[in-house]
Amino acid sequence: MHLKLFLGLTLAALFLGAAHPVSAQTVPAAKEGSLPLSVGAGVSYFDPDWKSGMIYGGALWVDYIPKRLPSYLHGLGIEVEARDIRFGRWYAQANLQEDTFGGGAIYSWRHYSKFHPYAKALAAYSTIDFKASPSNPSYDSDSRAVGILGAGLEYRIFRRVWLRGDYEYDYWGWRNYLSSKDAQPNGFTYGASYHLATPHFH
Repeated sequence: MHLKLFLGLTLAALFLGAAHPVSAQTVPAAKEGSLPLSVGAGVSYFDPDWKSGMIYGGALWVDYIPKRLPSYLHGLGIEVEARDIRFGRWYAQANLQEDTFGGGAIYSWRHYSKFHPYAKALAAYSTIDFKASPSNPSYDSDSRAVGILGAGLEYRIFRRVWLRGDYEYDYWGWRNYLSSKDAQPNGFTYGASYHLATPHFH
């Protein structure tokens, strides 16, 4: 359900970006005017921190990094992300599934024209489905507020298409994130982003 909503928002953002008027004047490629938005999709490979085993699935994200900010804030923006991991349960429970949807701050170091390292801190809502225990047969799902810390790198392969590699560590149960009782999934996402505007560099 979350992914369907997120996909709809992504398509709407693409439509608005395509309809956004662009100045007819000639400008340098790194200063080209358009909506400073990028949309991406990839595959996530995560340790769900639930019993054992790695599982994988799909991820979607939208980044908005404004151009007109004070110089010391260049590269600061907002990311919205959704992830659904449920496949490859070779060593995990047969029905194990984790869904995450949230957003927050992202900082992209845009000094180089082909490489963009970045870091992010997000707040999210996550759900997990799992096999119920015989002692509590009705308890087979849960949901939590989640804090996410991550970092990664984008590499430009075409003018507006960038490959992306990303690592995230998720803290389930905000208030007790240091507690060993809370799940702490972590893993990698690999994919590609399309920038509606040519990214600007410093």
